[in-house]
Amino acid sequence: MTLIRTPADETEARAVQDDLRTRVVLDEPGPPPGTGLVTGVDVAYDDERDVVVAAAVVLDAATLDVVEETTASGRVAFPYVPGLLAFREIPTVLAALESLEQGPGLVVCDGYGLAHPRRFGLASHLGVLTGLPVIGVAKNPFTFAYDPPGGSRGDASPLVADDGAVVGRALRTQDGVKPVFVSVGHRVSLDNACAHTLALSPDFRIPESTRRADALCRRALREATAG
Repeated sequence: MTLIRTPADETEARAVQDDLRTRVVLDEPGPPPGTGLVTGVDVAYDDERDVVVAAAVVLDAATLDVVEETTASGRVAFPYVPGLLAFREIPTVLAALESLEQGPGLVVCDGYGLAHPRRFGLASHLGVLTGLPVIGVAKNPFTFAYDPPGGSRGDASPLVADDGAVVGRALRTQDGVKPVFVSVGHRVSLDNACAHTLALSPDFRIPESTRRADALCRRALREATAG
């Protein structure tokens, strides 16, 4: 069981990020794409009812068949603050992951890792707390700049911070479709993170891991707040 304490305020949350950021591992390639298990995680909120639901969907990386899926629900324990979103999501995501009987193998977050103003997004946070290899695949580039990649599947361009550091890649997963934004979380190289993302996106812009986790957490949220 991974224990996590919710920070009391923004100052404490940033201090936690500063501490945990030093533990991110960036010099491991991670598991080979198309092998083992891959788990997508996502969350859905009902802020009026103060409810958050997380889903974890385990896929066979070779076939993309669902091996296992689980959800967890809880209360929103931290306010919405840009750059500190992980503190709203981490407790429930951890609960969903810890209820799995399989894997989870590589974890794919609908969010960011190094592509984060403090270089410590949800994918990095989750990786450090669990020790698992984690990547972030986001739908938009947050605050970072990039040149549009070529129009073909697999084309990519660097995602660049204000200081010139490369923090991820804009990756075209389908011909002529808007790219996704891939960043390293923990224990995976950027090349491998992009290869995994392509392997998980044979038919759609968004990886199957994220598509399935998104659908599951939304369904679970409706059920949790029904009536």
